[in-house]
Amino acid sequence: MRISIFGLGYVGAVSAACLARDGHQVTGIDPNPDKLKIIRSGRSPIVEEGIQELTSKVVENGRFTVSNDPHAGVLETDISFVCVGTPSLSNGGQNLDAVRKVSEDIGTALAEKQNYHVVIVRSTIEPGTIDQVVKPILERSSGKKVGKDFGLGFQPEFLREGSSIKDYDNPPFTVVGTDSKRSADVVASLFRHLPCEFIATDIKIAETLKYACNIFHALKIVFANEIGRFSKSMGIDGREVMHLICKDKQLNISSAYLSPGFAYGGSCLPKDLRALLYMAKNRDISLPMLQGVAPSNQLHIDNVVDYVLAAGSRRVGMIGLSFKSGTDDLRESPLVTVAERFIGKGIDLKIHDPNVSLSHLIGANRRYIEESIPHIASTMTDTCDELIDNVDIVVVGLRDPALLEKLYERNRPDQLIVDLVSLTERERIKGKYWGICW
Repeated sequence: MRISIFGLGYVGAVSAACLARDGHQVTGIDPNPDKLKIIRSGRSPIVEEGIQELTSKVVENGRFTVSNDPHAGVLETDISFVCVGTPSLSNGGQNLDAVRKVSEDIGTALAEKQNYHVVIVRSTIEPGTIDQVVKPILERSSGKKVGKDFGLGFQPEFLREGSSIKDYDNPPFTVVGTDSKRSADVVASLFRHLPCEFIATDIKIAETLKYACNIFHALKIVFANEIGRFSKSMGIDGREVMHLICKDKQLNISSAYLSPGFAYGGSCLPKDLRALLYMAKNRDISLPMLQGVAPSNQLHIDNVVDYVLAAGSRRVGMIGLSFKSGTDDLRESPLVTVAERFIGKGIDLKIHDPNVSLSHLIGANRRYIEESIPHIASTMTDTCDELIDNVDIVVVGLRDPALLEKLYERNRPDQLIVDLVSLTERERIKGKYWGICW
Protein backbone atom coordinates (compact mmCIF):
# COMPACT_ATOMS: atom_id res chain seq x y z
CA MET A 1 0.00 0.00 0.00
CA ARG A 2 1.09 3.59 -0.56
CA ILE A 3 1.28 5.35 2.80
CA SER A 4 2.02 8.92 3.89
CA ILE A 5 3.06 9.71 7.45
CA PHE A 6 2.73 13.30 8.63
CA GLY A 7 5.22 14.03 11.40
CA LEU A 8 8.54 12.21 11.64
CA GLY A 9 9.09 12.34 15.36
CA TYR A 10 9.34 9.21 17.49
CA VAL A 11 6.08 7.51 16.46
CA GLY A 12 6.21 8.67 12.86
CA ALA A 13 9.82 7.67 12.23
CA VAL A 14 9.41 4.22 13.78
CA SER A 15 6.09 3.55 12.05
CA ALA A 16 7.47 4.66 8.69
CA ALA A 17 10.52 2.40 8.93
CA CYS A 18 8.49 -0.63 10.05
CA LEU A 19 5.77 -0.18 7.43
CA ALA A 20 8.42 0.19 4.70
CA ARG A 21 10.16 -2.93 5.99
CA ASP A 22 6.84 -4.79 5.67
CA GLY A 23 6.74 -4.01 1.96
CA HIS A 24 4.71 -0.81 1.76
CA GLN A 25 5.74 2.36 -0.06
CA VAL A 26 6.04 5.05 2.62
CA THR A 27 6.37 8.81 2.20
CA GLY A 28 7.29 10.78 5.30
CA ILE A 29 6.07 14.39 5.44
CA ASP A 30 7.73 16.87 7.80
CA PRO A 31 8.46 20.62 7.59
CA ASN A 32 11.84 20.28 9.36
CA PRO A 33 14.60 20.33 6.70
CA ASP A 34 17.21 18.96 9.07
CA LYS A 35 15.07 15.94 9.86
CA LEU A 36 14.46 15.29 6.16
CA LYS A 37 18.19 15.58 5.43
CA ILE A 38 19.02 13.03 8.14
CA ILE A 39 16.53 10.49 6.79
CA ARG A 40 17.59 10.99 3.16
CA SER A 41 21.11 10.12 4.25
CA GLY A 42 19.83 6.78 5.55
CA ARG A 43 19.79 7.69 9.23
CA SER A 44 16.92 7.95 11.70
CA PRO A 45 16.22 11.15 13.67
CA ILE A 46 15.80 9.03 16.82
CA VAL A 47 18.37 7.02 18.73
CA GLU A 48 17.33 3.50 19.60
CA GLU A 49 18.47 -0.08 19.15
CA GLY A 50 17.89 -1.32 15.60
CA ILE A 51 16.22 1.80 14.20
CA GLN A 52 19.33 3.15 12.45
CA GLU A 53 19.95 -0.10 10.59
CA LEU A 54 16.29 -0.48 9.66
CA THR A 55 15.98 3.11 8.43
CA SER A 56 19.15 2.79 6.36
CA LYS A 57 17.85 -0.37 4.70
CA VAL A 58 14.40 0.95 3.74
CA VAL A 59 15.77 4.28 2.52
CA GLU A 60 18.37 2.51 0.42
CA ASN A 61 15.85 0.18 -1.23
CA GLY A 62 13.51 3.11 -1.97
CA ARG A 63 10.63 2.00 0.23
CA PHE A 64 10.94 5.05 2.51
CA THR A 65 11.19 8.54 1.02
CA VAL A 66 10.60 11.92 2.62
CA SER A 67 9.22 15.27 1.53
CA ASN A 68 8.01 18.62 2.85
CA ASP A 69 5.09 18.65 0.37
CA PRO A 70 1.86 17.55 2.08
CA HIS A 71 -0.06 17.96 -1.17
CA ALA A 72 1.91 15.27 -2.98
CA GLY A 73 1.91 13.16 0.18
CA VAL A 74 -1.87 12.80 -0.04
CA LEU A 75 -2.35 12.65 -3.82
CA GLU A 76 0.25 9.93 -4.27
CA THR A 77 -0.84 7.66 -1.40
CA ASP A 78 -3.88 5.66 -0.22
CA ILE A 79 -3.78 6.32 3.52
CA SER A 80 -2.29 9.08 5.69
CA PHE A 81 -1.18 8.71 9.31
CA VAL A 82 -0.98 11.87 11.40
CA CYS A 83 1.82 11.55 13.96
CA VAL A 84 2.50 15.19 14.84
CA GLY A 85 3.18 16.39 18.38
CA THR A 86 0.50 17.55 20.81
CA PRO A 87 2.62 19.19 23.55
CA SER A 88 1.17 20.33 26.86
CA LEU A 89 0.05 23.89 27.43
CA SER A 90 0.81 25.65 30.70
CA ASN A 91 -2.69 24.81 32.00
CA GLY A 92 -2.29 21.08 31.25
CA GLY A 93 -4.31 21.19 28.03
CA GLN A 94 -3.02 20.23 24.59
CA ASN A 95 -1.51 22.38 21.88
CA LEU A 96 -3.33 21.19 18.77
CA ASP A 97 -1.73 23.68 16.37
CA ALA A 98 0.15 20.95 14.48
CA VAL A 99 -2.95 18.74 14.28
CA ARG A 100 -4.99 21.63 12.88
CA LYS A 101 -2.28 22.58 10.37
CA VAL A 102 -1.87 19.03 9.07
CA SER A 103 -5.65 18.56 8.90
CA GLU A 104 -5.87 21.71 6.77
CA ASP A 105 -3.05 20.51 4.51
CA ILE A 106 -4.57 17.07 4.04
CA GLY A 107 -8.04 18.50 3.42
CA THR A 108 -6.75 20.89 0.77
CA ALA A 109 -5.10 18.01 -1.03
CA LEU A 110 -8.20 15.82 -0.72
CA ALA A 111 -10.14 18.46 -2.65
CA GLU A 112 -8.21 17.41 -5.75
CA LYS A 113 -8.27 13.67 -5.15
CA GLN A 114 -10.79 11.38 -6.81
CA ASN A 115 -9.93 8.12 -5.05
CA TYR A 116 -11.13 7.19 -1.54
CA HIS A 117 -8.44 8.18 0.95
CA VAL A 118 -8.22 7.24 4.65
CA VAL A 119 -6.86 9.63 7.30
CA ILE A 120 -5.80 8.05 10.60
CA VAL A 121 -4.62 10.20 13.52
CA ARG A 122 -2.06 8.58 15.81
CA SER A 123 -1.14 11.66 17.85
CA THR A 124 -2.38 11.50 21.44
CA ILE A 125 -5.45 13.74 21.54
CA GLU A 126 -8.31 14.57 23.88
CA PRO A 127 -11.38 12.37 23.33
CA GLY A 128 -13.68 14.12 20.88
CA THR A 129 -10.86 15.86 18.97
CA ILE A 130 -11.44 13.81 15.82
CA ASP A 131 -15.15 14.72 15.70
CA GLN A 132 -14.84 18.30 16.95
CA VAL A 133 -11.56 19.46 15.41
CA VAL A 134 -10.13 17.17 12.73
CA LYS A 135 -13.34 16.21 10.95
CA PRO A 136 -14.67 19.79 10.52
CA ILE A 137 -11.30 21.02 9.18
CA LEU A 138 -10.99 18.14 6.73
CA GLU A 139 -14.54 18.57 5.45
CA ARG A 140 -14.31 22.35 5.19
CA SER A 141 -10.94 22.42 3.43
CA SER A 142 -11.75 19.52 1.08
CA GLY A 143 -15.39 20.24 0.35
CA LYS A 144 -16.01 16.52 0.90
CA LYS A 145 -17.76 14.37 3.51
CA VAL A 146 -16.32 11.83 5.92
CA GLY A 147 -17.65 8.34 5.27
CA LYS A 148 -18.66 9.18 1.73
CA ASP A 149 -15.60 10.71 0.04
CA PHE A 150 -12.86 9.78 2.50
CA GLY A 151 -12.34 7.79 5.69
CA LEU A 152 -11.28 9.04 9.11
CA GLY A 153 -10.17 7.41 12.33
CA PHE A 154 -7.84 7.25 15.30
CA GLN A 155 -5.29 4.57 16.11
CA PRO A 156 -3.57 4.74 19.51
CA GLU A 157 0.08 3.77 19.56
CA PHE A 158 1.77 1.86 22.37
CA LEU A 159 5.46 2.21 21.49
CA ARG A 160 7.82 2.47 24.44
CA GLU A 161 10.97 4.50 23.97
CA GLY A 162 13.89 2.11 23.89
CA SER A 163 11.98 -0.87 22.53
CA SER A 164 9.75 0.59 19.81
CA ILE A 165 10.53 -1.91 17.04
CA LYS A 166 9.87 -4.86 19.36
CA ASP A 167 6.66 -3.19 20.54
CA TYR A 168 5.58 -2.52 16.95
CA ASP A 169 6.07 -6.17 16.02
CA ASN A 170 4.55 -7.62 19.21
CA PRO A 171 1.72 -5.35 20.37
CA PRO A 172 -0.80 -6.48 23.04
CA PHE A 173 -3.52 -5.62 20.52
CA THR A 174 -4.09 -3.34 17.55
CA VAL A 175 -6.99 -0.95 18.04
CA VAL A 176 -8.48 1.50 15.58
CA GLY A 177 -11.54 3.69 15.91
CA THR A 178 -13.00 4.67 12.55
CA ASP A 179 -15.99 6.23 10.85
CA SER A 180 -16.84 3.01 8.97
CA LYS A 181 -16.02 -0.62 8.33
CA ARG A 182 -14.50 0.43 5.02
CA SER A 183 -11.90 2.58 6.77
CA ALA A 184 -11.25 -0.08 9.41
CA ASP A 185 -10.60 -2.67 6.70
CA VAL A 186 -7.97 -0.44 5.10
CA VAL A 187 -6.12 -0.15 8.42
CA ALA A 188 -6.55 -3.86 9.09
CA SER A 189 -4.77 -4.68 5.84
CA LEU A 190 -1.66 -3.03 7.27
CA PHE A 191 -1.65 -4.57 10.73
CA ARG A 192 -3.66 -7.79 10.67
CA HIS A 193 -0.48 -9.86 10.17
CA LEU A 194 0.75 -8.90 13.63
CA PRO A 195 0.52 -11.62 16.33
CA CYS A 196 -2.37 -10.02 18.22
CA GLU A 197 -6.07 -9.27 18.02
CA PHE A 198 -7.17 -6.52 15.65
CA ILE A 199 -10.02 -4.52 17.20
CA ALA A 200 -12.19 -1.99 15.38
CA THR A 201 -14.13 0.28 17.72
CA ASP A 202 -15.67 3.71 18.17
CA ILE A 203 -13.39 6.71 17.56
CA LYS A 204 -13.92 8.25 21.01
CA ILE A 205 -13.25 4.92 22.72
CA ALA A 206 -9.97 4.62 20.82
CA GLU A 207 -9.02 8.19 21.75
CA THR A 208 -9.78 7.52 25.43
CA LEU A 209 -7.96 4.18 25.42
CA LYS A 210 -4.59 5.83 24.85
CA TYR A 211 -5.00 7.99 27.94
CA ALA A 212 -6.39 5.15 30.03
CA CYS A 213 -3.43 2.90 29.20
CA ASN A 214 -0.80 5.52 29.97
CA ILE A 215 -2.47 6.63 33.20
CA PHE A 216 -2.80 2.99 34.27
CA HIS A 217 0.94 2.57 33.77
CA ALA A 218 1.57 5.68 35.87
CA LEU A 219 -0.84 4.38 38.51
CA LYS A 220 0.97 1.04 38.71
CA ILE A 221 4.36 2.73 39.12
CA VAL A 222 3.08 4.99 41.91
CA PHE A 223 1.28 2.09 43.63
CA ALA A 224 4.42 -0.04 43.60
CA ASN A 225 6.49 2.86 44.94
CA GLU A 226 4.00 3.67 47.72
CA ILE A 227 3.91 0.02 48.79
CA GLY A 228 7.70 0.14 48.62
CA ARG A 229 7.92 3.20 50.89
CA PHE A 230 5.46 1.70 53.35
CA SER A 231 7.28 -1.64 53.36
CA LYS A 232 10.69 -0.04 53.90
CA SER A 233 9.33 1.90 56.88
CA MET A 234 8.38 -1.48 58.37
CA GLY A 235 11.82 -2.97 57.66
CA ILE A 236 10.43 -5.06 54.78
CA ASP A 237 11.76 -5.45 51.26
CA GLY A 238 9.05 -3.86 49.08
CA ARG A 239 10.46 -5.49 45.96
CA GLU A 240 9.66 -8.95 47.30
CA VAL A 241 6.16 -7.84 48.35
CA MET A 242 5.41 -6.57 44.85
CA HIS A 243 7.06 -9.63 43.30
CA LEU A 244 4.58 -11.83 45.17
CA ILE A 245 1.65 -9.53 44.34
CA CYS A 246 2.44 -10.05 40.66
CA LYS A 247 2.42 -13.82 41.10
CA ASP A 248 -1.36 -13.68 41.49
CA LYS A 249 -2.72 -13.74 37.94
CA GLN A 250 -6.31 -14.43 39.05
CA LEU A 251 -7.01 -11.22 40.95
CA ASN A 252 -3.97 -8.93 41.11
CA ILE A 253 -2.62 -9.02 37.55
CA SER A 254 -5.83 -9.73 35.67
CA SER A 255 -9.07 -8.13 34.54
CA ALA A 256 -10.56 -8.66 38.01
CA TYR A 257 -11.86 -5.39 39.54
CA LEU A 258 -11.11 -3.48 36.34
CA SER A 259 -14.63 -3.14 34.98
CA PRO A 260 -16.27 0.18 35.88
CA GLY A 261 -19.15 -0.27 38.28
CA PHE A 262 -20.19 0.72 41.78
CA ALA A 263 -18.06 1.47 44.83
CA TYR A 264 -16.11 -1.10 46.82
CA GLY A 265 -17.14 -2.08 50.34
CA GLY A 266 -17.26 -5.05 52.68
CA SER A 267 -15.43 -6.13 55.78
CA CYS A 268 -11.91 -6.22 54.28
CA LEU A 269 -11.03 -3.50 51.77
CA PRO A 270 -12.12 -0.39 53.73
CA LYS A 271 -10.74 -1.72 57.03
CA ASP A 272 -7.36 -2.77 55.62
CA LEU A 273 -6.90 0.48 53.69
CA ARG A 274 -7.53 2.49 56.87
CA ALA A 275 -5.13 0.30 58.83
CA LEU A 276 -2.32 0.64 56.30
CA LEU A 277 -2.73 4.42 56.15
CA TYR A 278 -2.74 4.57 59.98
CA MET A 279 0.49 2.58 60.13
CA ALA A 280 2.08 4.83 57.50
CA LYS A 281 1.01 7.99 59.35
CA ASN A 282 2.57 6.70 62.58
CA ARG A 283 5.84 6.29 60.68
CA ASP A 284 5.61 9.70 58.96
CA ILE A 285 5.23 8.05 55.56
CA SER A 286 3.15 9.98 53.03
CA LEU A 287 1.12 7.86 50.61
CA PRO A 288 -0.95 10.42 48.67
CA MET A 289 -2.29 8.03 46.04
CA LEU A 290 -3.51 5.49 48.59
CA GLN A 291 -4.86 8.34 50.73
CA GLY A 292 -7.02 9.34 47.77
CA VAL A 293 -8.61 5.90 47.32
CA ALA A 294 -11.33 6.21 49.97
CA PRO A 295 -12.35 9.78 49.02
CA SER A 296 -12.62 8.71 45.38
CA ASN A 297 -14.74 5.73 46.38
CA GLN A 298 -17.02 8.06 48.36
CA LEU A 299 -17.44 10.34 45.34
CA HIS A 300 -18.71 7.36 43.37
CA ILE A 301 -21.41 6.82 46.02
CA ASP A 302 -22.25 10.54 46.08
CA ASN A 303 -22.68 10.50 42.31
CA VAL A 304 -25.49 7.94 42.53
CA VAL A 305 -27.24 9.65 45.44
CA ASP A 306 -27.06 13.08 43.80
CA TYR A 307 -28.42 11.76 40.51
CA VAL A 308 -31.41 10.02 42.10
CA LEU A 309 -32.23 13.02 44.30
CA ALA A 310 -32.03 15.32 41.28
CA ALA A 311 -34.54 13.10 39.44
CA GLY A 312 -37.20 14.48 41.76
CA SER A 313 -39.24 11.43 42.75
CA ARG A 314 -39.63 10.52 46.43
CA ARG A 315 -40.57 6.88 45.74
CA VAL A 316 -37.34 4.93 45.31
CA GLY A 317 -36.62 1.21 45.38
CA MET A 318 -33.27 -0.51 45.78
CA ILE A 319 -32.61 -4.04 44.55
CA GLY A 320 -29.71 -5.09 46.75
CA LEU A 321 -28.29 -4.01 50.09
CA SER A 322 -25.25 -6.22 50.78
CA PHE A 323 -21.84 -5.08 49.59
CA LYS A 324 -21.65 -7.78 46.89
CA SER A 325 -24.06 -10.04 45.03
CA GLY A 326 -24.39 -13.50 46.58
CA THR A 327 -23.56 -12.45 50.14
CA ASP A 328 -25.51 -11.21 53.16
CA ASP A 329 -22.61 -9.10 54.47
CA LEU A 330 -23.81 -5.56 55.15
CA ARG A 331 -20.69 -4.25 56.86
CA GLU A 332 -19.49 -1.11 55.07
CA SER A 333 -21.72 -1.88 52.11
CA PRO A 334 -21.89 1.15 49.81
CA LEU A 335 -25.54 0.30 49.18
CA VAL A 336 -26.23 0.69 52.90
CA THR A 337 -24.63 4.13 52.70
CA VAL A 338 -26.87 4.99 49.75
CA ALA A 339 -29.96 3.77 51.64
CA GLU A 340 -29.07 5.84 54.70
CA ARG A 341 -28.58 8.94 52.55
CA PHE A 342 -31.97 8.40 50.91
CA ILE A 343 -33.71 7.95 54.27
CA GLY A 344 -31.98 11.06 55.59
CA LYS A 345 -33.34 13.05 52.65
CA GLY A 346 -36.89 11.91 53.32
CA ILE A 347 -37.12 9.44 50.46
CA ASP A 348 -39.93 6.85 50.67
CA LEU A 349 -37.54 3.93 50.29
CA LYS A 350 -38.15 0.25 49.63
CA ILE A 351 -35.36 -2.35 49.59
CA HIS A 352 -35.33 -5.97 48.46
CA ASP A 353 -32.35 -8.29 48.87
CA PRO A 354 -33.07 -12.03 49.02
CA ASN A 355 -29.78 -12.66 50.78
CA VAL A 356 -30.62 -10.25 53.59
CA SER A 357 -33.53 -11.81 55.43
CA LEU A 358 -33.77 -10.09 58.80
CA SER A 359 -35.28 -13.16 60.46
CA HIS A 360 -32.36 -15.36 59.46
CA LEU A 361 -29.41 -13.04 59.98
CA ILE A 362 -27.06 -14.10 62.74
CA GLY A 363 -23.80 -12.99 64.29
CA ALA A 364 -22.05 -9.87 63.08
CA ASN A 365 -24.61 -9.07 60.37
CA ARG A 366 -27.59 -9.21 62.74
CA ARG A 367 -25.74 -7.18 65.34
CA TYR A 368 -24.76 -4.65 62.65
CA ILE A 369 -28.39 -4.10 61.63
CA GLU A 370 -29.68 -3.92 65.21
CA GLU A 371 -26.97 -1.53 66.40
CA SER A 372 -26.01 0.50 63.34
CA ILE A 373 -28.89 0.62 60.86
CA PRO A 374 -32.12 -0.40 62.67
CA HIS A 375 -34.06 2.20 60.67
CA ILE A 376 -33.36 0.30 57.42
CA ALA A 377 -35.26 -2.78 58.60
CA SER A 378 -38.60 -1.06 58.08
CA THR A 379 -37.80 -0.41 54.42
CA MET A 380 -37.27 -4.08 53.50
CA THR A 381 -39.85 -5.74 51.21
CA ASP A 382 -40.46 -9.45 50.87
CA THR A 383 -40.66 -9.58 47.08
CA CYS A 384 -39.04 -7.83 44.16
CA ASP A 385 -42.47 -7.55 42.51
CA GLU A 386 -43.77 -5.47 45.39
CA LEU A 387 -40.79 -3.14 45.14
CA ILE A 388 -40.93 -2.59 41.37
CA ASP A 389 -44.70 -2.04 41.35
CA ASN A 390 -44.63 0.68 44.02
CA VAL A 391 -41.71 2.97 43.12
CA ASP A 392 -40.80 5.48 40.43
CA ILE A 393 -37.04 4.89 40.52
CA VAL A 394 -35.34 1.50 40.75
CA VAL A 395 -31.69 1.41 41.80
CA VAL A 396 -30.23 -1.93 40.68
CA GLY A 397 -27.32 -2.93 42.91
CA LEU A 398 -27.58 -6.71 42.76
CA ARG A 399 -26.73 -9.00 39.86
CA ASP A 400 -29.16 -11.83 40.56
CA PRO A 401 -30.60 -13.45 37.38
CA ALA A 402 -34.01 -14.15 38.89
CA LEU A 403 -34.40 -10.60 40.22
CA LEU A 404 -33.16 -9.05 36.98
CA GLU A 405 -35.72 -11.08 35.05
CA LYS A 406 -38.39 -9.66 37.35
CA LEU A 407 -37.08 -6.18 36.61
CA TYR A 408 -37.18 -6.72 32.85
CA GLU A 409 -40.71 -8.09 33.04
CA ARG A 410 -42.25 -5.53 35.38
CA ASN A 411 -40.46 -2.21 34.77
CA ARG A 412 -42.72 0.53 33.43
CA PRO A 413 -42.33 3.31 30.83
CA ASP A 414 -42.71 5.94 33.56
CA GLN A 415 -39.88 4.51 35.68
CA LEU A 416 -36.22 5.45 35.90
CA ILE A 417 -33.78 2.52 36.14
CA VAL A 418 -30.44 3.37 37.77
CA ASP A 419 -27.94 0.67 36.82
CA LEU A 420 -24.97 -0.03 39.12
CA VAL A 421 -24.25 -3.56 37.82
CA SER A 422 -24.15 -3.20 34.01
CA LEU A 423 -27.42 -4.78 32.95
CA THR A 424 -26.95 -7.05 29.94
CA GLU A 425 -30.46 -6.73 28.47
CA ARG A 426 -30.93 -2.96 28.48
CA GLU A 427 -33.16 -3.16 25.43
CA ARG A 428 -35.82 -4.61 27.75
CA ILE A 429 -35.92 -1.47 29.87
CA LYS A 430 -39.14 0.36 28.97
CA GLY A 431 -38.50 3.59 30.82
CA LYS A 432 -35.54 5.94 31.25
CA TYR A 433 -32.15 4.32 31.84
CA TRP A 434 -29.00 5.64 33.54
CA GLY A 435 -25.74 3.70 33.90
CA ILE A 436 -23.22 4.84 36.47
CA CYS A 437 -20.17 4.65 34.18
CA TRP A 438 -21.66 3.90 30.77
